[in-house]
Amino acid sequence: MPIPPFSLSEQLEQLGPGLEEAVLAVLRSGQYIGGSTIAGFEQAFAELCGVPHAIGCNSGTDALILALRGLGIGPGDEVITSSFSFFATAEAISAVGAMPVFVDVEGGSYLIDPNRIEAAITSATRALLPVHLFGRPVDMERINAIAAAHGLLVIEDCAQASGAQWAGRPVGSWGDAGCFSFFPTKNLGGAGDGGAVTCRDPQLAQRVRELAVHGMPRRYLHTDLGYNSRLDAIQAAVLAVKLPHLERWVERRRAIAARYLAELSHLPGIQLPEAGPDGHSWNQFVVRVASCPEASVACAGACTPSSDSACYGLPEACCRDWLKQQLQDAGVITIIYYPIPIHRQPAFAELGYGPGSLPTTERLCAEVLSLPIFPELSADQQDTVIRTLQLLLSGTAGRSLDRQESLSVGAL
Repeated sequence: MPIPPFSLSEQLEQLGPGLEEAVLAVLRSGQYIGGSTIAGFEQAFAELCGVPHAIGCNSGTDALILALRGLGIGPGDEVITSSFSFFATAEAISAVGAMPVFVDVEGGSYLIDPNRIEAAITSATRALLPVHLFGRPVDMERINAIAAAHGLLVIEDCAQASGAQWAGRPVGSWGDAGCFSFFPTKNLGGAGDGGAVTCRDPQLAQRVRELAVHGMPRRYLHTDLGYNSRLDAIQAAVLAVKLPHLERWVERRRAIAARYLAELSHLPGIQLPEAGPDGHSWNQFVVRVASCPEASVACAGACTPSSDSACYGLPEACCRDWLKQQLQDAGVITIIYYPIPIHRQPAFAELGYGPGSLPTTERLCAEVLSLPIFPELSADQQDTVIRTLQLLLSGTAGRSLDRQESLSVGAL
């Protein structure tokens, strides 16, 4: 059987009875919007994040929009963030009428480079929006120090980082607001879309809560133009069942990541992610594959050019694409997060970021490849991923695995 990048089948088998009971209880209650199920989950999630307030909403994207709107960010404002992220990070900034300003990232951590932030600050800058990408937390002490020095707000994009911590303190508790996604592939995932905003300020919490229900402080009184962005009770019930398991799942992700780091550390042709300080929650394990025409490449000239590189003015990604295909042929499925950076997306062409404007971000988009990682990934499955990479990259570059080698790998 192919090894997927992510799977819920074993988790659902383990938690199935509890999930079924919780969902049926909601269905039988007839209270699908609002009510005690949602309030109970919000309280439990707030406690996990070390804040007094968590407000459920429809998605991680909506969480960002609600937090930005709640903090008064809008037309004429600039928000500094990373282009190496899912599109929603910047999309939310534009959705409230503000302008995203992109800062390049660090090549080892994949996170916004704090040393470059102050150069991007202008008189229009209102906020910093750091992204805890792939579960690795940004250095929030540095981010908060920069924000304090310039009178800026801080909104944390925690979409991929439930269960992560910086300096022993949960992400989502450092900034003025934290924004989480409960998309099914996240460390804490629902059975559909869902999200939450976390904060310490009760006035901000109330503002976000009202905006999520059509700007309505009480029934049929609308004091602002808001949204229809409520976390429904079935999703809250699913998340409440899963929440007590999050710490164990994150620890399992850390163990899988540690084994990858140990077993692949001397393998040529790939660069491993930095583990960073304690607190990484490893939503993804993302390696880098050297891009052509560099001297040390995975394919040894056996790859073909990538269409995205020419179309979007990016470094050549053919070696990474070659390795992805070789792994797939051997039954190991990988994902590319992300092939095109936000600043080179057609939707943001008017911002004027040309090729080479964020060189590290652009290089990463040509090189990154996410290996399978999820709490239920078995030791045998991880053995297969590791062994396949070793066969492909240790003296076998430039050719596919032959049939006998593929069969042997698949039998591990």
